[in-house]
Amino acid sequence: MNTQILITGSKGLVGTALRVALEARGIAIVGLDVLTTGKEHGDVRNFDQVCKAMAQCDGVVHLAAVSRVLWGERDPDLCQATNIDGVRNVIEAISRQKKMPWLIFASSREVYGQPADLPVSEDAVLKPLNVYGRAKVRGEQLIDEARAKGIRACTVRLSNVYGSTADHADRVIPAFARGAVMAQSLRVDGAENTFDFTHIDDTTRGLVSLIEHMMNGGYVLPPIHFLTGQPTTLQQLAEMTIDLADSCSEIQYAPARNYDVAKFYGDPARAYELLQWSPRVTLRDGLARLINDFRDELAADSPQEVVL
Repeated sequence: MNTQILITGSKGLVGTALRVALEARGIAIVGLDVLTTGKEHGDVRNFDQVCKAMAQCDGVVHLAAVSRVLWGERDPDLCQATNIDGVRNVIEAISRQKKMPWLIFASSREVYGQPADLPVSEDAVLKPLNVYGRAKVRGEQLIDEARAKGIRACTVRLSNVYGSTADHADRVIPAFARGAVMAQSLRVDGAENTFDFTHIDDTTRGLVSLIEHMMNGGYVLPPIHFLTGQPTTLQQLAEMTIDLADSCSEIQYAPARNYDVAKFYGDPARAYELLQWSPRVTLRDGLARLINDFRDELAADSPQEVVL
């Protein structure tokens, strides 16, 4: 019988790419997402829907979440219900299966808050600054508790994943890439704010390597980063985007938001040590690909002049 894996949040940026990669390897995928229709429509806040989706699955990749810091600040109750209670539902559903599936939980670099030392290792103290980060920390605690009860569960921490035109339009990289192609101004909230941008191809490869480890009965790994270890300020990102797009866009500067982490980049060494994973797509290459994708989409959507 083929391996079958449940992906919650299957319509999101990571879920979509991961599904393609796993199906190409002959793995059967069950999706669960509030944004889809038909038999895969479901909400991790609904325990019965989670149980139904999980039936006959060998493993679970739990990606479903209120996935933006801004959204968590605007609706903390929804963030808690999805990002904490949803994790509880997944864990409880696993515990009720005859053969308990393994579990991979997608956490975030937001759990560290503003770290004292850079680059950040997975052993750094967790001091989240915002609603979203605190919810992810609690999610990780629930994973630890589940593991103590015999569930094979582990945590990955992702960092500013990008690389698709279908991503949320107001996330910084797609917003900059599309804006530069359209010669619009790029708004920078905190010019010196620094992040570790990771291409979706690298994130997907990391998750696939961990899934294969779990499928093969490997021991449960400690929390692990999939990120580049390369710091980039928002000003550098905006300037790089304008350069790669050969754009006349201007940069508009605004103060940093008080709930954003000011500076973060992580250490990817553990991922290489345990899974032989390392990033392959540089920010410049990944950004150039995204700009070209936006340019192609916008050209396809534009009416063509008919010459008689």
